[in-house]
Amino acid sequence: MAKKVVKKTAKKPAKKAPAKKPAKKAAPKKEVKKAPAKKAAPESTRVYHVVKRSDGKWEVKFAGGEKAIKLFDRQDEAIVYSRKMSKNQKGAMLIHNSKGKNKGRIKSK
Repeated sequence: MAKKVVKKTAKKPAKKAPAKKPAKKAAPKKEVKKAPAKKAAPESTRVYHVVKRSDGKWEVKFAGGEKAIKLFDRQDEAIVYSRKMSKNQKGAMLIHNSKGKNKGRIKSK
């Protein structure tokens, strides 16, 4: 008798069809009225100046303000205070040197 040779093949797992999402209904298009373009907000609303006074003290004040917010004996103390205030208020600070000219503008965000 002749032997029958049977080849065994590995069964591949059946592929699952990807789940289909239900089709979305098209919403009716609404007419959207565009609002007029708004003007850009100012770069920073509060500017704190660090300025030396005639009596030798350093003051922190708002731009265009007459009264000092706070007085300091040293410039570095005034800078630390104005930096903290400008950061809290999302403003900027401007440091003046002892001769009155600007050292530079520092933005806080």
